[in-house]
Amino acid sequence: MVKRIFAFTLAAVLIIMYILTLVFGLMQDEKTTGMLMASIAATIIVPIILFAYQRLMNLLNNHKNPGEKDKEN
Repeated sequence: MVKRIFAFTLAAVLIIMYILTLVFGLMQDEKTTGMLMASIAATIIVPIILFAYQRLMNLLNNHKNPGEKDKEN
């Protein structure tokens, strides 16, 4: 259950980042250029970090319990 809540929260964060990227891209102000670049970078980097974290946790869990299957709720 905790995994689902965490997944939905992260999905909401990603959706908000995509919306902010669109908004910053449409705004015509000198200050928004930096925010647009930061938003694009976060849109690329955050999913990569989350994927790496997930893979690392799977590897560590399989290393601790080599004979057990991973239980998903």
